[in-house]
Amino acid sequence: MVQTRSPDDSSADSGPDPAPDPPEDGPPPHHGHRMGLMARLRAYFLAGVLVTAPIAITVYLVWLFIDIVDRQVTPLIPDRYNPEQWGVPGMGLVIVVVFLTLVGAMTAGLLGRSLVRLSESLLARMPIIRTVYGATKQVFETVLAQQSNAFREAALIEYPRRGAWCICFITGKTSGEVQHVTAEEVINVFVPTTPNPTSGFLLFVPRREVHVLEMSVEDAIKMVVSGGIITPPWPAPAEDAGGKTRPVEAGASARS
Repeated sequence: MVQTRSPDDSSADSGPDPAPDPPEDGPPPHHGHRMGLMARLRAYFLAGVLVTAPIAITVYLVWLFIDIVDRQVTPLIPDRYNPEQWGVPGMGLVIVVVFLTLVGAMTAGLLGRSLVRLSESLLARMPIIRTVYGATKQVFETVLAQQSNAFREAALIEYPRRGAWCICFITGKTSGEVQHVTAEEVINVFVPTTPNPTSGFLLFVPRREVHVLEMSVEDAIKMVVSGGIITPPWPAPAEDAGGKTRPVEAGASARS
């Protein structure tokens, strides 16, 4: 009689079980934890730099300015009253502020105005000095006057070509010969350079091509200095209905 073999019996003749697969190579269990710790420490370090660097740079620049003023002013003070012997920094700056305030108070009186007119008449007779003095006085009167609108608004114009835009500052309404020879009404705008906004270009741009921005002059300067890295938030609270920049209108702060 032929004996049949059940399926369960086949496993008995198949030989020994195969060896298990070797474990796959991989990082040790603590490797991921170590990488997470390094990333966290790096983030903490960068956060510390972001917090302390602006404060340190600001303190350094203020201290440098005070030190420069002290070094220029304290040598002019007699040794008996020189604040250097007291070891108090910043006294030179305080002396300058007090001196300028006293000069301003003196010029408000009749005697002070007479002395100013006398000194200006003397300077007006000097060929080269009168040019420098006149230009400097006009700039300071324009910038420091209480009713001045210079650098009160940031704007956007197409410069240096059509389709390329740049930030500028409105410095006043064009008048005189420049306005007379132009075909339409233009205004004065100052286009600063990056990263030094104290240098730039003076342009006379048609009023309709100047778009006043809602950002403040301070935010615009930050954007220029940073090369566009720092961008002020937008939209501003007082957003126009269309959500777009608005052209300079008659009666705006572009008045001279």
